[in-house]
Order: sequence, then structure tokens, then C-alpha cells
Amino acid sequence: MAAEPLIRLRGVTKTFGSGAGAFQALRGVDLDIEAGEFVAVMGPSGSGKSTMMNILGCLDTPTSGEYLFQGFHVERLDGDERALLRRRYLGFVFQGFNLLARTSALENVELPLLYRGEPPRARREAALAALAQVGLAEWWDHTPAELSGGQQQRVAIARAIVTMPRVLFADEPTGNLDTARSIEIMELLRGFNARGITILMVTHEAEMAAYARSVVHIRDGVVASVERRDP
Repeated sequence: MAAEPLIRLRGVTKTFGSGAGAFQALRGVDLDIEAGEFVAVMGPSGSGKSTMMNILGCLDTPTSGEYLFQGFHVERLDGDERALLRRRYLGFVFQGFNLLARTSALENVELPLLYRGEPPRARREAALAALAQVGLAEWWDHTPAELSGGQQQRVAIARAIVTMPRVLFADEPTGNLDTARSIEIMELLRGFNARGITILMVTHEAEMAAYARSVVHIRDGVVASVERRDP
């Protein structure tokens, strides 16, 4: 018997508002994502790709349909249970970096472990190791203002992988970077994928999507196509 996919969406809808002003962002999404995949999600503005990623990342809930993560029905979880799932299994990288401005790279990377209740020494050791993995071990005491855009995004990636997540969600991770820095970030993501982290990345850039092994095209609130290929 084939193993269950890591992530499975069946008939997922999302409606914002009600009555005459209601807007259906997702209209019945079906999608399977296997453990260890590197998936790029593409689609025009307003296609529903960000809404789908917010549901997958447990930042929002579907209006109807099923979302299974490792076989568990996420749509049945309450807010606290979804937060626990996020802390234990998911990591996030955003276009805008979302780093705390007045704290060091080390303290930014420690943050998810602080939320977990890890003791200070364990937090520091794990954060230093994560910074080393993204090539910033010697920059641990620098604030975001003292780092380039590419370095800030690497700190954000270190923060996302310090908890050793099953899935890393990357929302336009190269959107604020030049070409050279974008390639650096994509090579980092590909390296973490090679170590077993499943990656779901929203991008509008075909050059960045080329790093993925699957490209999911979203249009008008549904999965229009899934393209599987060698990166």
C-alpha cells in the first residue's frame, strides 16, 4: 500500500465575507504533497495561492473541505492545536524577512525556540548551529540594520529551520533581492530540501520556480495544473 502523502487537500474552499459581498478565494482545491518534495506555487495576483498557503501553514482555516497533515485532519483542530502544529512541524520564510530590528541575528533565530520553552543554553547552541548552516556563524551578534538583504534573508531561513521543521513555507523569498542574492537563497533552500525538509514556495519568478521539482499552478481558486520535473 502506498504511503499517505505528507499533505493532502480535498475540496478545500475559502470564502471571505458574507452575503452579497462574499468573495470565494478558493473554489475546491485538491492537492497532494509528498514528504521531501520541493514545490513552487505560481499564479497571477488574486488566484488564491496566498490563501492556500496560509491554510497549509495553519495561519488560516478553510471554509469547507479537508486538510490532512501526516494523516491528521487539520481543519478539525482549534486555534491552540494549530499553533502547536506550527511550532512543532512548520517553518516560515517571508519576502520581507520579518526580523526583529533591535535584536541580534542570534536572538532572532532563537525566537521559535523561546516560544517552545527551550532553556537558554539549548536555544543558543541550536541558533548558532542554524546560523552556521546558512554561512553566518561570524555574524551572530549583528542586528538586521548591519546586514545586507541577502544576509537578512539567510537569518530568516536560519530562524525557520532551527526547529528542524517537516515543512518550510517560503513566500516570495527572493522578492526583495537582486539576482545574485536570489540564487544564493535558492541554493540554500535546495540544500535543505536535499536534507529532507519539504519546501513549499510561492513565487512569480520562473527562474526561481526552476529550482523546484514540482510546480503547482493556481488559477481562479483551483489547481489548474501540476508540473513535475527535474530541477
